Amino acid sequence: MINSQSKAILHFAGNDFFVGISPSGHSQVIETNSERNSAASPLELLMLAMGSCTGVDVISILKKKRQQVTDYRIEVSGDRRADFPRAFTRVYVKHIVTGRAISEQAVARAIELSEHKYCSVAATVRGSAEIITSYEIVEENRENASN
Repeated sequence: MINSQSKAILHFAGNDFFVGISPSGHSQVIETNSERNSAASPLELLMLAMGSCTGVDVISILKKKRQQVTDYRIEVSGDRRADFPRAFTRVYVKHIVTGRAISEQAVARAIELSEHKYCSVAATVRGSAEIITSYEIVEENRENASN
């Protein structure tokens, strides 16, 4: 078992803000006042982490499979418990792949590999919430490409 520790640091910045410093040294403002809504909240960051983790896997696999992807978007949403802690009970991840002659089998396999083999965030979230994935393939034609 590999024990690779990395450390994120969070500084309380006052007025319900934190500034997070990632292990690689990048900063991120985090909002804890949901009424003000002036920066991402911790759960919003979790959704972004989920989408970006699976997204990097899926697009990499599709490139290796020589799929002609011209646009790719991931939409992440979730259902939360009514009581505290208001954790996610379900996380919905929708992959929208646009391109030319995209193989449905390639997309399905790339998503499956990401969700069950490569994505660390999915592996972590799966312990407490059901992950429901879906995908849509949009065929790009010349008219779409010029818009």
